[in-house]
Amino acid sequence: MKKAVVILMVLTIFSKFIGFFRDVILAYFYGASGISDAYIISMTIPVVIFGVVARGISTGYIPMYSRIEEEEGSPEAIRYTNNLINVLLAFCTLIVAAGLFFTEPIVKVFASGFEGATLQTAVTFTRITILGIYFTIFIRVLSAYLNYKKYFAVPNLLGIPMSIIVILSIMISYQLNVVDLLAFGFVTALFVQLLILLLFAYKKGYHYKPTFDLKDEHLKKMLLLAVPVILGSMVHQINKLVDRTLASQISTGGISALNYANTLNGFVHGVFVTSIATVMYPLISKMASKDNIEGLKRSLYQSIIGISVLIVPATVGSMLFAEPIVRMLFDRGAFDAQAVTMTAGAFFFYSIGMMGTGLRVILSKAFFSLQDTRTPMVNAAMAMGLNIVLNLILSRYMGISGLALATSISAIFCTVLLFYNLRNKLGSLNYRRMTGSFLKVVAASLIMGAAAELVYHSLLNVIDFQITLIITIITAAVIYLAVVYFMKIEEITPLVNGIRQKLKL
Repeated sequence: MKKAVVILMVLTIFSKFIGFFRDVILAYFYGASGISDAYIISMTIPVVIFGVVARGISTGYIPMYSRIEEEEGSPEAIRYTNNLINVLLAFCTLIVAAGLFFTEPIVKVFASGFEGATLQTAVTFTRITILGIYFTIFIRVLSAYLNYKKYFAVPNLLGIPMSIIVILSIMISYQLNVVDLLAFGFVTALFVQLLILLLFAYKKGYHYKPTFDLKDEHLKKMLLLAVPVILGSMVHQINKLVDRTLASQISTGGISALNYANTLNGFVHGVFVTSIATVMYPLISKMASKDNIEGLKRSLYQSIIGISVLIVPATVGSMLFAEPIVRMLFDRGAFDAQAVTMTAGAFFFYSIGMMGTGLRVILSKAFFSLQDTRTPMVNAAMAMGLNIVLNLILSRYMGISGLALATSISAIFCTVLLFYNLRNKLGSLNYRRMTGSFLKVVAASLIMGAAAELVYHSLLNVIDFQITLIITIITAAVIYLAVVYFMKIEEITPLVNGIRQKLKL
């Protein structure tokens, strides 16, 4: 698993870098403005309307596919896949029709602060982007199919062609002064993703057939697994909805500031957490289907330690250098000083919840592999309630930053609940040993943070702040790895020893 995770991280870093560059381009040409707000909302609406369903389906798909293939063979598993896709295509036609008919009221729900030109732009964009729902169905299911087949590279590199197309659409729309090209570029990017997935899925044995059977028992069983995941995903999207609605009321550009900050946060999450979760989920799903609970617990423990080793130092670094990071990456073009301040504040408070967000994903996957989708849903609903209450309170005193802090607190709360429930379900996960390793990681991260602060402020008055920040990040990484190695933290020592052997040190 470790080798697959490392390879996937490298691929994901490349993909995320291109995706991040996409947001930098958007910030350069459109800043934190009404147009960028409308564009972000138009991409959010299809995700909330159907993306939550797609996430639930793709999550329930892998455990069910594993059981069907093991018990009835690959042809039946492929038939189940086609039936699932076709049923979803029929279902989403109703959603698209409703979305096109009620576009303006839907936009007002997602961004109640929009009015005038910003509202009309968002309505126009949404009527275009909602068509991407058709492509999202195939993308979600076929990505899960390829992940199950241990073909992780393609689904995780799909962001590259998408980002390139979106970047081109942003630049062309600005040069031609035709903002609608932003929305068309987004849909085109989804279509290209679909074509790429189909090509590689066919190489791995998938063949599309127009199968349509609403009475299929496999479909019914998977829906029972998917419904709680869908409801849990809806909870997550409702949190986003509340965040962005309040952000639209606080300030023009508030939605964009939250999005840019979330992109930075998501970069860390996507590289480390998603890479580990993507490799781990099919593995523990197979273990669960064979009742190998000890193997499942061992893989889960390794994943938790691995995430801690990577996310804790990222949290410390992000909190210490939130403002210079945002300034270096976004402060150019239409992205002004106010946008820097709003984005940096949101990024700082999002960083507090990095660990909670990462562990929540891993722990939820453990429940899903055991075909228990209800527990994560209930915990997510409780966290949502806390998040909404905190949003309303903290946004009054802290503005955009209060929304980010509320999200972080609710993520940590949800993770604590998941740990408690998982202990009741599986028994001990060797928490004492886990706590010891975690405290070592925290100590190493604090040492790294102190050294990074010293390096940054020592060089800041001597050379340009951008070069200073880059040197500081590299120095911090070296110091952290050295401290972690000498502390003999689990999951790091074997990796370092392996590297040393290969290099013959």
